[in-house]
Amino acid sequence: MTEKTSDKTTHFGFTEVPIGEKARRVGDVFRSVASRYDLMNDVMSVGSHRLLKRITLESAAIRPGHMVLDLAGGTGDVAALLVPLVGAGGQVVLADINGAMLETGRDRLLDRGIASIDYLQADAESLPLPDDTFDRITLCFGLRNVTRKEVALTEAHRVLAPGGRLVVLEFSKPRNRLLRRAYDSLRSTWPHIGRVLAGDEDSYRYLNESIDMHPGQEELLGMFEDAGLTRCRYQNLLDGVAAVHIGEKA
Repeated sequence: MTEKTSDKTTHFGFTEVPIGEKARRVGDVFRSVASRYDLMNDVMSVGSHRLLKRITLESAAIRPGHMVLDLAGGTGDVAALLVPLVGAGGQVVLADINGAMLETGRDRLLDRGIASIDYLQADAESLPLPDDTFDRITLCFGLRNVTRKEVALTEAHRVLAPGGRLVVLEFSKPRNRLLRRAYDSLRSTWPHIGRVLAGDEDSYRYLNESIDMHPGQEELLGMFEDAGLTRCRYQNLLDGVAAVHIGEKA
Protein backbone atom coordinates (compact mmCIF):
# COMPACT_ATOMS: atom_id res chain seq x y z
CA MET A 1 0.00 0.00 0.00
CA THR A 2 1.08 3.57 -0.57
CA GLU A 3 0.12 6.67 1.30
CA LYS A 4 -2.73 8.64 -0.21
CA THR A 5 -3.36 12.04 1.27
CA SER A 6 -6.58 13.96 0.71
CA ASP A 7 -7.01 17.66 1.39
CA LYS A 8 -8.10 16.93 4.95
CA THR A 9 -6.80 13.53 6.05
CA THR A 10 -3.72 11.34 5.90
CA HIS A 11 -2.59 7.98 7.23
CA PHE A 12 -1.19 7.35 10.67
CA GLY A 13 -0.25 3.73 10.13
CA PHE A 14 -3.46 2.10 8.94
CA THR A 15 -5.62 4.74 10.63
CA GLU A 16 -6.89 7.78 8.71
CA VAL A 17 -6.51 10.98 10.73
CA PRO A 18 -6.75 14.74 10.08
CA ILE A 19 -3.54 16.06 8.52
CA GLY A 20 -2.91 18.38 11.45
CA GLU A 21 -3.15 15.48 13.89
CA LYS A 22 -0.54 13.18 12.35
CA ALA A 23 2.46 15.26 13.43
CA ARG A 24 1.20 15.25 17.02
CA ARG A 25 0.66 11.49 17.01
CA VAL A 26 4.05 10.79 15.46
CA GLY A 27 5.57 13.11 18.06
CA ASP A 28 3.93 11.08 20.83
CA VAL A 29 5.37 7.88 19.36
CA PHE A 30 8.93 9.19 19.29
CA ARG A 31 8.71 10.81 22.71
CA SER A 32 7.69 7.39 23.95
CA VAL A 33 10.54 5.50 22.28
CA ALA A 34 13.31 8.15 22.39
CA SER A 35 15.36 6.48 25.12
CA ARG A 36 15.05 3.09 23.40
CA TYR A 37 15.24 4.24 19.79
CA ASP A 38 18.54 2.54 18.95
CA LEU A 39 17.27 -0.70 20.48
CA MET A 40 14.08 -0.32 18.44
CA ASN A 41 16.08 0.04 15.22
CA ASP A 42 18.16 -3.02 16.10
CA VAL A 43 14.96 -5.02 16.58
CA MET A 44 13.20 -3.72 13.46
CA SER A 45 16.19 -4.26 11.17
CA VAL A 46 17.63 -7.33 12.94
CA GLY A 47 20.71 -5.23 13.61
CA SER A 48 21.29 -4.40 9.94
CA HIS A 49 20.40 -0.69 10.19
CA ARG A 50 23.94 0.21 11.22
CA LEU A 51 25.42 -1.36 8.08
CA LEU A 52 22.67 0.11 5.90
CA LYS A 53 23.44 3.61 7.19
CA ARG A 54 27.13 3.20 6.40
CA ILE A 55 26.26 2.08 2.87
CA THR A 56 23.99 5.11 2.56
CA LEU A 57 26.77 7.50 3.55
CA GLU A 58 29.01 5.95 0.91
CA SER A 59 26.30 6.84 -1.63
CA ALA A 60 26.29 10.40 -0.29
CA ALA A 61 29.95 10.86 -1.33
CA ILE A 62 30.61 13.30 1.53
CA ARG A 63 33.92 15.14 1.37
CA PRO A 64 36.00 17.19 3.83
CA GLY A 65 34.64 20.71 4.10
CA HIS A 66 31.08 19.78 3.22
CA MET A 67 28.05 21.27 4.99
CA VAL A 68 25.72 18.36 5.81
CA LEU A 69 22.17 18.44 7.16
CA ASP A 70 21.03 15.22 8.84
CA LEU A 71 17.24 15.42 8.79
CA ALA A 72 15.19 13.40 11.29
CA GLY A 73 18.56 12.69 12.88
CA GLY A 74 17.07 11.04 15.95
CA THR A 75 19.63 9.87 18.46
CA GLY A 76 22.57 11.05 16.38
CA ASP A 77 24.09 7.77 15.18
CA VAL A 78 24.25 9.04 11.58
CA ALA A 79 25.53 12.47 12.65
CA ALA A 80 28.36 10.77 14.55
CA LEU A 81 29.41 9.05 11.32
CA LEU A 82 29.24 12.33 9.41
CA VAL A 83 31.63 14.28 11.66
CA PRO A 84 34.88 12.57 10.56
CA LEU A 85 33.74 12.65 6.92
CA VAL A 86 33.36 16.45 6.79
CA GLY A 87 36.50 17.06 8.85
CA ALA A 88 37.47 20.18 10.74
CA GLY A 89 36.54 22.42 7.82
CA GLY A 90 33.01 21.09 7.43
CA GLN A 91 29.85 21.27 9.49
CA VAL A 92 27.12 18.83 10.52
CA VAL A 93 23.63 20.01 11.50
CA LEU A 94 21.42 17.44 13.22
CA ALA A 95 17.75 18.35 12.78
CA ASP A 96 14.68 16.64 14.21
CA ILE A 97 11.10 17.79 14.77
CA ASN A 98 10.94 15.97 18.11
CA GLY A 99 12.57 17.68 21.07
CA ALA A 100 12.90 14.47 23.09
CA MET A 101 14.73 12.74 20.27
CA LEU A 102 16.98 15.75 19.72
CA GLU A 103 17.84 15.96 23.43
CA THR A 104 18.60 12.24 23.56
CA GLY A 105 20.85 12.54 20.53
CA ARG A 106 22.70 15.58 21.88
CA ASP A 107 23.31 13.96 25.27
CA ARG A 108 24.61 10.74 23.72
CA LEU A 109 26.93 12.55 21.33
CA LEU A 110 28.32 14.77 24.07
CA ASP A 111 28.89 11.68 26.22
CA ARG A 112 30.98 10.33 23.32
CA GLY A 113 33.00 13.54 23.21
CA ILE A 114 31.43 14.78 19.96
CA ALA A 115 30.85 18.49 20.46
CA SER A 116 31.15 19.93 16.95
CA ILE A 117 27.56 19.26 15.82
CA ASP A 118 24.89 21.97 15.58
CA TYR A 119 21.34 21.06 16.63
CA LEU A 120 18.09 22.30 15.15
CA GLN A 121 14.54 21.44 16.16
CA ALA A 122 12.65 21.81 12.91
CA ASP A 123 9.87 20.35 10.78
CA ALA A 124 11.20 18.81 7.54
CA GLU A 125 8.20 20.37 5.76
CA SER A 126 9.21 23.91 6.79
CA LEU A 127 12.94 24.25 7.38
CA PRO A 128 14.07 27.55 8.98
CA LEU A 129 17.15 27.54 6.77
CA PRO A 130 18.33 29.67 3.84
CA ASP A 131 18.27 28.56 0.22
CA ASP A 132 21.30 26.91 -1.40
CA THR A 133 23.12 26.06 1.84
CA PHE A 134 24.00 22.38 2.19
CA ASP A 135 26.28 20.21 0.10
CA ARG A 136 24.53 17.07 1.32
CA ILE A 137 21.30 16.17 3.10
CA THR A 138 20.85 12.75 4.69
CA LEU A 139 17.53 11.35 5.89
CA CYS A 140 17.67 7.84 7.35
CA PHE A 141 14.52 5.97 8.32
CA GLY A 142 12.56 9.19 8.87
CA LEU A 143 10.77 10.09 5.65
CA ARG A 144 7.92 7.63 6.19
CA ASN A 145 6.92 9.55 9.34
CA VAL A 146 6.57 12.87 7.50
CA THR A 147 2.98 13.87 6.77
CA ARG A 148 3.56 15.58 3.42
CA LYS A 149 6.58 13.86 1.96
CA GLU A 150 6.39 15.83 -1.27
CA VAL A 151 6.69 19.09 0.70
CA ALA A 152 9.68 17.80 2.68
CA LEU A 153 11.44 16.76 -0.53
CA THR A 154 10.79 20.20 -2.04
CA GLU A 155 12.21 21.84 1.09
CA ALA A 156 15.28 19.62 0.89
CA HIS A 157 15.77 20.69 -2.72
CA ARG A 158 15.45 24.35 -1.68
CA VAL A 159 18.16 24.25 0.99
CA LEU A 160 20.57 22.14 -1.06
CA ALA A 161 23.40 24.07 -2.67
CA PRO A 162 23.69 23.76 -6.46
CA GLY A 163 25.35 20.43 -7.15
CA GLY A 164 24.26 19.18 -3.72
CA ARG A 165 22.84 15.73 -3.09
CA LEU A 166 19.87 14.40 -1.08
CA VAL A 167 20.23 10.81 0.13
CA VAL A 168 17.25 9.04 1.72
CA LEU A 169 17.40 5.62 3.36
CA GLU A 170 14.04 4.08 4.14
CA PHE A 171 12.30 0.74 4.56
CA SER A 172 10.84 -0.25 1.20
CA LYS A 173 9.29 -3.17 -0.70
CA PRO A 174 11.18 -6.49 -1.00
CA ARG A 175 11.29 -7.82 -4.55
CA ASN A 176 11.47 -11.53 -3.84
CA ARG A 177 8.08 -13.03 -2.96
CA LEU A 178 9.45 -15.55 -0.45
CA LEU A 179 11.60 -12.92 1.22
CA ARG A 180 8.62 -10.59 1.39
CA ARG A 181 6.56 -13.24 3.17
CA ALA A 182 9.35 -13.94 5.66
CA TYR A 183 9.85 -10.21 6.22
CA ASP A 184 6.13 -9.63 6.81
CA SER A 185 6.08 -12.53 9.26
CA LEU A 186 9.01 -11.04 11.15
CA ARG A 187 7.40 -7.60 11.25
CA SER A 188 4.22 -9.04 12.71
CA THR A 189 6.18 -9.77 15.89
CA TRP A 190 7.40 -6.20 16.40
CA PRO A 191 4.44 -4.95 18.47
CA HIS A 192 4.83 -7.91 20.82
CA ILE A 193 8.57 -7.31 21.11
CA GLY A 194 7.84 -3.64 21.76
CA ARG A 195 5.56 -4.59 24.62
CA VAL A 196 8.22 -6.83 26.16
CA LEU A 197 11.28 -4.63 25.63
CA ALA A 198 9.78 -1.17 25.96
CA GLY A 199 6.33 -1.64 27.48
CA ASP A 200 4.96 0.10 24.39
CA GLU A 201 3.09 -2.09 21.92
CA ASP A 202 1.17 0.74 20.20
CA SER A 203 4.25 2.70 19.09
CA TYR A 204 5.83 -0.37 17.54
CA ARG A 205 2.54 -1.22 15.81
CA TYR A 206 2.47 2.24 14.24
CA LEU A 207 6.10 1.98 13.13
CA ASN A 208 5.33 -1.38 11.55
CA GLU A 209 2.24 -0.07 9.75
CA SER A 210 4.10 3.04 8.57
CA ILE A 211 6.37 0.79 6.49
CA ASP A 212 3.35 -0.63 4.65
CA MET A 213 2.01 2.86 3.97
CA HIS A 214 5.31 4.25 2.68
CA PRO A 215 5.64 4.68 -1.11
CA GLY A 216 7.46 1.96 -3.01
CA GLN A 217 10.73 2.47 -4.81
CA GLU A 218 9.37 3.72 -8.13
CA GLU A 219 6.73 5.98 -6.58
CA LEU A 220 9.29 7.61 -4.30
CA LEU A 221 11.62 8.06 -7.25
CA GLY A 222 8.85 9.98 -9.01
CA MET A 223 8.38 12.15 -5.93
CA PHE A 224 12.08 13.03 -6.02
CA GLU A 225 11.72 14.13 -9.63
CA ASP A 226 8.55 16.11 -8.91
CA ALA A 227 10.44 17.99 -6.17
CA GLY A 228 12.86 19.31 -8.79
CA LEU A 229 15.75 16.95 -8.08
CA THR A 230 17.82 15.66 -10.98
CA ARG A 231 19.81 12.49 -11.69
CA CYS A 232 17.36 10.64 -9.44
CA ARG A 233 18.02 6.97 -8.82
CA TYR A 234 17.73 4.31 -6.13
CA GLN A 235 19.55 1.24 -4.90
CA ASN A 236 17.76 -1.68 -3.27
CA LEU A 237 19.36 -3.03 -0.10
CA LEU A 238 18.55 -6.51 1.21
CA ASP A 239 16.54 -7.08 -1.99
CA GLY A 240 14.36 -4.06 -1.29
CA VAL A 241 13.73 -4.45 2.43
CA ALA A 242 15.29 -1.00 2.40
CA ALA A 243 16.27 1.35 -0.41
CA VAL A 244 18.58 4.31 -0.84
CA HIS A 245 17.12 7.09 -3.02
CA ILE A 246 19.42 9.79 -4.36
CA GLY A 247 18.66 13.08 -6.05
CA GLU A 248 20.76 16.13 -6.89
CA LYS A 249 20.23 19.85 -7.33
CA ALA A 250 21.19 21.09 -10.76
